[in-house]
Amino acid sequence: VQLQASGGGLVQAGGSLRLSCAASTRTFDINVMGWFRQAPGKEREFVARISWSGSWVNYRDSVKGRFTISIDNAKNMVYLQMNSLKPEDTAVYYCASSPWISDIASVYRAWGQGTQVTVSS
Repeated sequence: VQLQASGGGLVQAGGSLRLSCAASTRTFDINVMGWFRQAPGKEREFVARISWSGSWVNYRDSVKGRFTISIDNAKNMVYLQMNSLKPEDTAVYYCASSPWISDIASVYRAWGQGTQVTVSS
């Protein structure tokens, strides 16, 4: 499977962005879609995940109430709506797929190329 992330950009603090992730296909080992981010000099960290059915979601604490992950499994698309953005949200955002429910990056098998999100203060 190939994943293509898009939608990043430069936004002022308090603004919003919507990231999209297109999956080329849904294979037997894609059951969970996740978003991760990596800021310069920092490790990649979990942001949000959703099961392919959309039934189960989870978020890192710092984005709860501000970010919403969703899936359109008919179109093989996953979205991350980001509201009330903060400068500390600045990072490259990656979408990824996993056979299992997990918040750990190493569990995810396929990764998109990343899209830059920059939040100015």
